[in-house]
Amino acid sequence: MRLFLDANILFTAARTPAGKGAFVIACGGEGYWQLITSAYAVEEARRNLERKTPAALPQLAELLCTLEIVIPSPSAPCPDNLPLKGLPIFQAAHTGAASHLLTGDLKDFGPLMNHADLTFGILIQTVTEFLATI
Repeated sequence: MRLFLDANILFTAARTPAGKGAFVIACGGEGYWQLITSAYAVEEARRNLERKTPAALPQLAELLCTLEIVIPSPSAPCPDNLPLKGLPIFQAAHTGAASHLLTGDLKDFGPLMNHADLTFGILIQTVTEFLATI
């Protein structure tokens, strides 16, 4: 499995080291699955941590050591009804050949969650949903 982690997953994992997001990253570091993200997601997580919880920035840097950073292809396909804000995240997940896109962004990705038939085979889930299915 190749898991793409959205910015809110990185943010939460850095902010809550004993939480589910950090657990997913720790398991990836142990080889249970591959972890990928994008510079766009990393920058959004970093910016939000800097504003809300700057003490968690070193934790984010540590977590990033176990992730591959994917450069999205601007020609990667996107679901028709995905808001523009979600485009760079989905394109990076697609470019990185992710099997899953883990996100807490229900506003942009909610209608596409658990509908791999609408997302070019990528299963979009929350961390809780993903953990419940493995």
